[in-house]
Amino acid sequence: MTNPVVVGVDGSPSSLVAVEVAAREAGLHGTELRLVHAFGWPSLHLPPGGPPWSPAAAGMREMVDGTLEQAEQRARATVPELAVAREVAVGEPLMVLEIESHTASLVVVGSRGLGGFGGLLLGSTGVHLAAHGRCPVLVVRGRPDPDGPVLLAFDGSPAGGAAVAFAFAEASLRGADLVALRAWNTWSEGPDELTHPLDLVVDVDRVQALEERALEEGLRPWQERYPDVSVERRVEFSRVRPALIEATGEAQLVVAGARGRGGFTGLLLGSVSQALLHHAHCPVAVVRGPAEA
Repeated sequence: MTNPVVVGVDGSPSSLVAVEVAAREAGLHGTELRLVHAFGWPSLHLPPGGPPWSPAAAGMREMVDGTLEQAEQRARATVPELAVAREVAVGEPLMVLEIESHTASLVVVGSRGLGGFGGLLLGSTGVHLAAHGRCPVLVVRGRPDPDGPVLLAFDGSPAGGAAVAFAFAEASLRGADLVALRAWNTWSEGPDELTHPLDLVVDVDRVQALEERALEEGLRPWQERYPDVSVERRVEFSRVRPALIEATGEAQLVVAGARGRGGFTGLLLGSVSQALLHHAHCPVAVVRGPAEA
């Protein structure tokens, strides 16, 4: 990474945890951390004493400076030698962070906020950025196992190669193992070798073998590039979303593509990624492929 790691800051406990995670990411990749605070008038929580059209009179400057100062202190406590920049923007936070994603290597947000960056569980910040951002998006949620592996939700799609690359890089930098999980069932799209829908139900063993081969072939180039990463391959005949969500309970990070093989082409974010953003037990990184971005 050469571009900065961007983190949305609103002063909430969730955003401060996101700052710590973003600081570690910037430190691992040797790049700058950019603290971004954005506010829009409709959702702005103004203190008493000034009209809403005059931020300076309303004490907004002091409020914003204090919020960013607290965030910077948290970042430097996490990574002391980190290069940190601050940015304040007037505008809807979602749009501000989406614009930031054009020049960022990674955007990090918390799962809940004070209003500006909040409402993830209702489908705003993290889901929107994962669908529309131009770089990987990391949503900090759950209680990750710091000694756990990086979990890759492998879907076998061409666009999913970007998620595979990101997962290997993260595992290498973190000194963590990588678990590549491919869950499939008779409702999911099977390997290209299958020519008839009945193949999915008539010969499960054959499909399992084909899925294992697809996983092996998809990982091989990245295993050669990252020989230091220990990889565990899992191919499970099960419901896809529940299997992945359960596996996140033992992970420090889960990485998924923005849209898998079975997704509708008109959707910018697949159902698996959305399920992880809402229900994963650890932070979720959603990585869009070059064509999607």
